[in-house]
Amino acid sequence: MALTRRSTRPRFTLLVLVLAAVTIITIAYRGHADSVINSVKSDALDAFAPVQSAVGDVARPIGNFFDGAAHYGSLQSENARLRAENSRLQTQALQSADAQTAFQNLLKTLNLPWAQNIPTVPAEVVANSASNFESSIQLNKGRDAGIDTGMPVVSGSGLVGRVVVASRTRSTVLLITDPTSNVGVRFGPAGNLAVAAGQGHGAPLRVDLIPPQVPVNKGDLMSTSGLQQSIYPPGVPIGTVLTTGVPRGSFQQAVTLAPVADLGRLQFVAVMQWAPKS
Repeated sequence: MALTRRSTRPRFTLLVLVLAAVTIITIAYRGHADSVINSVKSDALDAFAPVQSAVGDVARPIGNFFDGAAHYGSLQSENARLRAENSRLQTQALQSADAQTAFQNLLKTLNLPWAQNIPTVPAEVVANSASNFESSIQLNKGRDAGIDTGMPVVSGSGLVGRVVVASRTRSTVLLITDPTSNVGVRFGPAGNLAVAAGQGHGAPLRVDLIPPQVPVNKGDLMSTSGLQQSIYPPGVPIGTVLTTGVPRGSFQQAVTLAPVADLGRLQFVAVMQWAPKS
């Protein structure tokens, strides 16, 4: 019973304070308050302050919740708009960077120091076929632009391949990495000769016919030999030596070549209007 009395006492006190506050507020509102009443009112408000604070602490999150709920829709829409705008700006920046890179690549294909004044036709890569069985690309220009079968194709870095099919508006280029591709190369101060053969998409070129005694160093540049009746003009960069060595009992070195042209990311190329000299 004592426990029940103690638990109900705070409730009774709270009730008295609430009734007193309501009474004082009502009297003041009716204009009958005097200095005594004002003093009682002040004391009552001080006594009621802890209760008011407690009620406020409980009610404030609820009020904030409903306020947030009322504005949630507009905030969600604004966030969606900002996300869309951010995505648009990022896409625009990437497109601008891609356009700048493409423009630089095009300038490189139009200014080829090793082209020996051979006329070229700039073209864009519109499709590619890269597998272990065939490595080729398709260009957006053909015979109408002066492209014909057998013409060498280069990028701003070096040799890409040669045209194997030419229609009126399209042409197909066999890349130097294709397993059926063979290119005569020249390297070193002495102008040593060899043959670079394709080994499939993504694989380095294999260089054959280099005797064991011929010096070959990693990083050496190899270019087209341009021998008589060669399908490529002389001096076009092909690749740099990736690995070298002489297998036991072999009569030639095992040399691989990394193409200087980024064959997996071609966008613009130049078709050299050149034919082998008989």
